[in-house]
Amino acid sequence: MPPPKRIGPTTLVSKITLALVAILLLACATVIASYWLSDRAVHDPHLINHSGSLRMETYRIGFIYQHDPDQAISLLSEVSEKWHHPVFASYYYRDDQTAEAFRTAHEMWQVTENAFINGLEPELLDGRLQALVGQLDRFVGMTQQDAEYKILALRVVLVIALLLTIMLAAVVLFWLKSRFEAPLSSLIQQARHISQGDFTARSHLQSNDELGVLGRTLNKMSDTITYMYGDLEDRVDKQTHEIMRSHKTLQFLYEISREVNEKSMGYHDYSKIVEALRALIKVDDIELCLLTEAGKRPYHQFQPEDNGTTPCITNNCEACVMTCDGVTIENGRAIYRYPLSRDQKQYGVLIARLDAVQRLDSWQQQLLRSVAEQLSLAMNVKSEEENLRRLALMKERTVIARELHDSLAQALSYLKIQVVRLSKATESNNRELLDDVTNELKEGLDSAYRQLRELLTTFRLKVDGKGLLHALETTVDQLEDRTDMQIHLVYELEDVPLTPHEEVHLLQIIREASQNAVNHSQGGWLKISLISEASLIQLSVEDDGVGLPDHPEKLNHYGLAIMQERSRHLDGLLTVQSREDGGTGVYFSFTPEYMNEQFAETGS
Repeated sequence: MPPPKRIGPTTLVSKITLALVAILLLACATVIASYWLSDRAVHDPHLINHSGSLRMETYRIGFIYQHDPDQAISLLSEVSEKWHHPVFASYYYRDDQTAEAFRTAHEMWQVTENAFINGLEPELLDGRLQALVGQLDRFVGMTQQDAEYKILALRVVLVIALLLTIMLAAVVLFWLKSRFEAPLSSLIQQARHISQGDFTARSHLQSNDELGVLGRTLNKMSDTITYMYGDLEDRVDKQTHEIMRSHKTLQFLYEISREVNEKSMGYHDYSKIVEALRALIKVDDIELCLLTEAGKRPYHQFQPEDNGTTPCITNNCEACVMTCDGVTIENGRAIYRYPLSRDQKQYGVLIARLDAVQRLDSWQQQLLRSVAEQLSLAMNVKSEEENLRRLALMKERTVIARELHDSLAQALSYLKIQVVRLSKATESNNRELLDDVTNELKEGLDSAYRQLRELLTTFRLKVDGKGLLHALETTVDQLEDRTDMQIHLVYELEDVPLTPHEEVHLLQIIREASQNAVNHSQGGWLKISLISEASLIQLSVEDDGVGLPDHPEKLNHYGLAIMQERSRHLDGLLTVQSREDGGTGVYFSFTPEYMNEQFAETGS
């Protein structure tokens, strides 16, 4: 931007200063002229008054002289002194008609004064006095005319000064209107447009004064702001596009992360991810190949629909998997590979193909890398979940096998022995033995059937999404339908985070202990208490029944075995004993997993 022109001497300030100086000089000249004219006329009234006084004194002396000459002669000195009054001083050296008239009158007074002193006849003296008075009247008249002339001159000066002042003020006002107010209004209007965001307004001032410089500066400022505003709009649009793209990218990654955390992803989810990834990075040829851990050929390939390309048909994907993520040029195409690997396990590879002259931006490469990591995590989580399900299934099968061995298998073995006895009794035709074996078989079959039903109930028992408390309440309801005992449940673990396997084992122990109490205690009430004390979970199942027999292992021994097995899974302590007040108590305590983790962190 070129520098503004230098302001010359014809600036607004200098022009306004000149106008003010001209008005001031005119006012000063008017005041000086008025003062001078008024000063010249300030003694005229006194002069006229004193001249009139001389005229009256002349008449008076003449009148007195006719009656008392001596008195008249004594008054001559007083009148002579009045003729030498300072008011007449200027008339002795002035050269004008008024001064000439005064000197003539003064000379006539001197002649008249000598006539009084010499005793001139009254008739002749009266003629001289009349001539003197006439000359004084002429002098007074000329003095009055002179005063009137001065006043007229003062008026003329004032009128001329007023006219000049009005003309000068009109010129200054017109100049201010045309050279100051109009340009200033134009600049104010332009400034208002600029303040409202309209940078197209322009000033057309061509003068070199301050307003002209200000107008050109505003024009240049508007041009600069327009350029900067346009550039800023471009940058804002670009930043907005970047932010929207980043938002979509983060939203896309968040959706993938949520899918990974909420559920096990299926093939349909992979297809949706590939479709969304294609729309986000604007690359049509994207392919996701999934491989088993030991496989070299993909067992599934995902591509965007209607992308116009076919899946990779290579028989060996090991090269793609082992290639580090990056770009390679193959067959005139730029290929970006991002292996899906986690914990030294290979799950597949994510591939993006472009023309050789094209390249992916850094954000696109980062997005592909992040998607590959998320998919690797999803497949790793899915693999871990499958392993955990296998492990849980194996553990549960072991528990089921032990429970079947301790209950139904022994009952069947007992029935097998009774069948052998029945065979021998039949051969010997021993009726008493036949009846005894028949009763044993009937009781054994009833017991085995009852055990089978209880095992089926145990195997079907589970903790659903509503939690342990709901499962316990459901169990209590089922028990109350089968017995007349009053069952009371105390549950104080609302603030304790239990793991799923802890909840399942606790539920099984409570169910077995309660089932034993309902079937064998013959009591009137049953109390189930589950509370937290210090770092332990305390369980007690108590009744007011007959208590334990001498050999409790013979009574529902498989139920006790089930409880012992469940307690070992929780590393807890299980105790079954008779209560002092009568009845049986099953007591179990263990340290929950979250407390074990806290102990491990604190080292206590």
